[in-house]
Amino acid sequence: METNKYVGESTEQDCPETPALIRHVNEVIGFDSVQDQGAIGLQPLNLSSKEIETSISQSPSDDHQRIQSVSISMTPTPAEIHLQNTKQVLFDRLPDSNGGAMSASCELPKPAKFYSQPIRRFFQDMNSEFETIPVDRYYDALEGPELDTLRASEEILLPEDKKWPFLLRFPISSFGICLGVSSQAIMWKTLATSASTKFLHLSLTINLILWYIAIALVVAVFSIYLLKVILYFEAVRREYYHPIRVNFFFAPWISLLFLALGVPPSVAKTLHPALWYIMMTPIFCLELKIYGQWMSGGQRRLSKVANPSNHLSVVGNFVGALLGASMGLKEGPIFFFAVGLAHYTVLFVTLYQRLPTNKTLPKELHPVFFLFVAAPSVASMAWAKLQGSFDNGSRIAYFIALFLYFSLAVRVNFFRGFKFSLAWWAYTFPMAGAAIATVKYSNEVTNVVTQALAVLLSAASTLTVSALLITTILHAFVLRDLFPNDIAIAISDRRPKPHRKWFNIRNLSSEYSKDIEHYLKFRDSEEKDFEASVKPPGSEAESV
Repeated sequence: METNKYVGESTEQDCPETPALIRHVNEVIGFDSVQDQGAIGLQPLNLSSKEIETSISQSPSDDHQRIQSVSISMTPTPAEIHLQNTKQVLFDRLPDSNGGAMSASCELPKPAKFYSQPIRRFFQDMNSEFETIPVDRYYDALEGPELDTLRASEEILLPEDKKWPFLLRFPISSFGICLGVSSQAIMWKTLATSASTKFLHLSLTINLILWYIAIALVVAVFSIYLLKVILYFEAVRREYYHPIRVNFFFAPWISLLFLALGVPPSVAKTLHPALWYIMMTPIFCLELKIYGQWMSGGQRRLSKVANPSNHLSVVGNFVGALLGASMGLKEGPIFFFAVGLAHYTVLFVTLYQRLPTNKTLPKELHPVFFLFVAAPSVASMAWAKLQGSFDNGSRIAYFIALFLYFSLAVRVNFFRGFKFSLAWWAYTFPMAGAAIATVKYSNEVTNVVTQALAVLLSAASTLTVSALLITTILHAFVLRDLFPNDIAIAISDRRPKPHRKWFNIRNLSSEYSKDIEHYLKFRDSEEKDFEASVKPPGSEAESV
């Protein structure tokens, strides 16, 4: 009865905690060795040490046999604190007072399942102990043109073989879709209202449809990413410190500027100037942070983090200048135009000369290189709006953009073999920008060549966006891999310990094998060099 009472108490009270059998294992010596089933009855484990010693001394220690086994399921990771379910573990063949065998059950936590609640707690715990990840860690742990592929020698903090919650898989580069569609709304508005393209007889209905679609996309993407900021702020912060993703934080505000530029005449003829100041404030704050890091000479100086996606942080100045000039503003647009021109010049030179310390540019071409075309295209239109005509300054910027566009277009074969990602959408608006600038230029220099070039670039931009739209739908609803696990936000803040590689001694010479065996046998705790432990040739002769 005493034994049964103990088993019942241990099942009901000790089950939520570590089993008493394990908790007192270091205090009871020889707990799994008995002479026979009736020699020792199962005693309560809360006995004093004196009683335990007496009980053990009374039991013979020879001719014993093992009649019981203990099976314990332990969770292998620290995620045990987040577990909600339990797993039943059996302690088989515990002897009862009559010498028989009985089993007791205990409820232990099941291994953690990959649900959003434990992951959210994981990132909340990381928020309290957050340290800025050095930019070198992103380059050491990731590879690829967008730094989104984990290197073989690295490990991540989250399970790679599980599908993460949707918000964790929703990157900031998703705003590229908004950039692509909203820029198309501007292009079709320009084609329908320009004098040089009236022969196309285009209606503003296309502009109206695309503008409403762009608004729906901006609202949807903004809402989803706002939830990510609330629930997984640490993941958002890791994206901000990513050397490429940080530039996409300009994309939401540039999308709003595109919507203001592409507003259909049937919706609004003019916009209030206060709207310009509201939309340019977050861009100005981001520029103070990013441009300050470029000049500071620290880990995130421009010569170290320069990559073509940095054009996103520059093009917002020219888009803001274009919108402000369209609203009738003067000083504010000129200020942002000057800031953008200065930093674009520095960025352009840095990317062209490819400093030895800059390892961010991949050898192969990638759609990200089309961002080279974005800044000069928008800058030409912004300066034309500020000056009131497409003068020589605007033409210089436009010709630079046109040359960069053609230099990339003739290398179309080099843009094959890349894995599709949502970031590709951000690379479509430079094509639309070049088409719009060409339409503006054809208004000043109207001839067959400029008109044909305007139609050609507009058609190429529309076809590219249509192809990306079909590809996006295919990956979203057919292949269901539009949002894979975002490896870039789950890298560790330090390098993993390298694994020691052992050579196959059988494939080595007998003399070298003896040297390795000598090293493994006599090396001390101070980890001396291998050469120090190996006897040099002729050492035995010298000792004699």
